[in-house]
Amino acid sequence: MSKRKYAIIRAAFETFSLLKIPGIIRRFSECRGVIFTLHRVLHDPPAEFSPNAILQITPEFLESVIITARKRGFDIVTMDEALIRIKSDNPAKPFVVLTFDDAYRDNIEHALPVLEAHDAPFLLYVPTAFVEGRGEIWWQALEDIIRDNDVVHVEDDEIGGEMAVSGLPAKQRAYDKLYWHMRRIPEPKRVDLIRKLARKHGYDLTAQCHKLIMDWDELYRLSSNPLCSVGAHTLHHYELAKLPKEQARREIKDSAETLRDRLGILPRHFSYPIGGPESAGEREFDLAKDLGFASAVTTRPGGLYAEHAQSLTALPRISLNGLYQSPRFADVYLTGEIFTRLGARAKSL
Repeated sequence: MSKRKYAIIRAAFETFSLLKIPGIIRRFSECRGVIFTLHRVLHDPPAEFSPNAILQITPEFLESVIITARKRGFDIVTMDEALIRIKSDNPAKPFVVLTFDDAYRDNIEHALPVLEAHDAPFLLYVPTAFVEGRGEIWWQALEDIIRDNDVVHVEDDEIGGEMAVSGLPAKQRAYDKLYWHMRRIPEPKRVDLIRKLARKHGYDLTAQCHKLIMDWDELYRLSSNPLCSVGAHTLHHYELAKLPKEQARREIKDSAETLRDRLGILPRHFSYPIGGPESAGEREFDLAKDLGFASAVTTRPGGLYAEHAQSLTALPRISLNGLYQSPRFADVYLTGEIFTRLGARAKSL
């Protein structure tokens, strides 16, 4: 996304907040609640070149969202309770579900103290190969490699050769080009490309995975916390829509069974990796349903309504975006109707 688009979104957040529009919208909306998407929770601000800063919020912002939600009459609930309220003919108060993708270690280090201090339940979606140190957190690896080099050597049939990445604008252009290229190509090619890129630049993908992601002992301790529910998030965090159907099914099924075997918990809830329309569609929604999940979440923006009782394996979420984490924006994030309308508008463009 361009700087101009980010600026437009920030201006919209500022306008909604200043004019107190969210409260007016909620008064007339039939939205029953929202599911928030979170990834990383860190105290330190992102570096100047941090294209993945959108995935990073501070513990202070997380706390401000929880406090504001309860002040505005929202309950912080489990996913199981959210499903009851979606299906109910007479739902209780509006609700928030806090979901964390990928099992980053900073969730237990920096998010958990906030969640415990406010008695806030949460759901952690786990890609099991990451926990075992076998996955590629490729979007972060790509950022790190470009950040640490002035020239990047790319071994690819379509984007081959050297890319000069000295200076912030050049680094951002290179990241955008390579990121979206990797999103377009088949998953086996993407895996091969990031591994070649890592080898060429002396980047240890396994060490990175162990550094950023909880191990099984940490995950077991966290899963034993009464506030924590564990959900499945595939084995390898592949975009399921880019896989053959049977491979996609195995990614979902085997990840749940691995969590059952390692933690003694068979997950009832699932999150599609990446989660946008290009990553998960009707085929994947049906797979999750056929495999018996009570719910599955996308990253398509929107609030939750009564009609979502008919599509519980295609639920929308609202990302707590690291670029818009002013406490005064919490009221905007809580207004699912805004994001539902934005999502509908995006589909029509």
